[in-house]
Amino acid sequence: MLENEILYGQHFPLSAEAQSKDFVLPIGKAKIERSGKDLTFVTHSINVGRCLQVAEQLKEKHDVDSEVINIRSAKPLDVECIINSVKKTNRIVSVDSGFPAFVKNSYPVNDN
Repeated sequence: MLENEILYGQHFPLSAEAQSKDFVLPIGKAKIERSGKDLTFVTHSINVGRCLQVAEQLKEKHDVDSEVINIRSAKPLDVECIINSVKKTNRIVSVDSGFPAFVKNSYPVNDN
């Protein structure tokens, strides 16, 4: 399960299906949150909302139709969903908000 503590306390609409006591979210099955034909965003957790906002801006300002995939689980990863999307769009952007690694000046360095 991938979650972000910033989402704690936020409210989201839930379908009647999701509120059912028998509802089960499939592990290892990604969800296409927004269909598109020009660009694929692959993300999870808090970044799903951010990518949906960016996708709307790209459509409005540049007529770029973006697909947003919520991977929902990293292991197992729904590789088939990602591959099928990239076959359609020919472009992929992976969005993660983890610790910045291998980025110049991402943390203080002592040169002594």
